Amino acid sequence: MEVEAAKSTEIRCQEMSKGGLAYEVILAEPVGVPVPRRADSPEKTPSVEEIQEKLRAAEERRRSLEASRMAAIAQKMAKIEEASRIRSEQTNNFIVTTKEALDAKMETHEEKREAYINELRARLKDHLEAVEKTRLTLEQQTAEVYKAIEEKMNTAADKRDENIKKMLERLREHEEQVKKVRAGNQERFQQLESAIQDKLQQAADRRLLLEAEQKEKLRNHNIKLAEVRSAATAKVEVITKDIETKLTTAEQNREKEIQKKLDFVKKEERRAELVRQNKSARVDVAAPATSG
Repeated sequence: MEVEAAKSTEIRCQEMSKGGLAYEVILAEPVGVPVPRRADSPEKTPSVEEIQEKLRAAEERRRSLEASRMAAIAQKMAKIEEASRIRSEQTNNFIVTTKEALDAKMETHEEKREAYINELRARLKDHLEAVEKTRLTLEQQTAEVYKAIEEKMNTAADKRDENIKKMLERLREHEEQVKKVRAGNQERFQQLESAIQDKLQQAADRRLLLEAEQKEKLRNHNIKLAEVRSAATAKVEVITKDIETKLTTAEQNREKEIQKKLDFVKKEERRAELVRQNKSARVDVAAPATSG
């Protein structure tokens, strides 16, 4: 071996430049050394316990996924309920505020109406007092006229008939004037009463119209709220249906995966059984040969 190594290894020396040397070492060709081959290890077949453990882990992961999804759905439903509660509170607050504003407006309107009626009554009272004063003045004037007539009758007997006629004529005219004044006052009083009744009726009509408008606004608001609730319910149903579809698909995929694993296990078991049978056959064949 040393001679072969000496023959296969050669060292050459060559001067490359002034003052320096270059060495060239030639080694022998590498000797082929066989690499030890590892024995084939039989492929590990998963046992039934490992498969069941994997199935339990998969079932736990599926349950955890379902629990997280249900928690997400519950959270969304809680948010929707919270939004519905807030909308209900806003609606109730709007109704209460609207009712309070309407009541305040109606109270203000009632106060204005009462003030207007009181003012009309005060004016009517002042007018009636003026009419009464006029009547008293006329009666006083009549009494004075009667007194003057009596005085003139006492002092002027010769002109009594003529003066009485004149005075009676004047009294008749005066009474007619008083009747006209009373009739005019009565007519004006009836006109004022009619005007008051008309204004009261108009105020009642406006109040009914305002109440109808407010009720219509509240009805429209309730309709919009019902539409929003219906849309939210439909959206929740769509989300729930989508999640159920996904869960069904996941369950089907899980069942398929489990079936594939079971098929693989059965296949491996058959393969292992064939390997065992082949080994047993080889042992049976090798036993007679050894004995021979």
